[in-house]
Amino acid sequence: MATHKSAEKRNRQSERRRQRNVSIKSQVKTRVKGILAAVSAKNPEESKEKLDTTVKVIAKAASKGIIHKNNAGRKISRLTKKVNALLAQTAD
Repeated sequence: MATHKSAEKRNRQSERRRQRNVSIKSQVKTRVKGILAAVSAKNPEESKEKLDTTVKVIAKAASKGIIHKNNAGRKISRLTKKVNALLAQTAD
């Protein structure tokens, strides 16, 4: 356990940041699941709408350093690919 004032403050800061990071990661996962559910239900309008908001959340998490930028890019790319395939499928 921390015994110095500065170490105690650092522990408080770390805990606040950890809680924030957990919350944002959970939000990203929930939104990704929402898109995947909409894609599997073959709902192109809902998928496209959810993709726009999810991309913003993922990009913000990457810019804050909560997830790695390559991880964010990979997630965005894969989700976009699925939604675009669904849109192309329904356009036929």
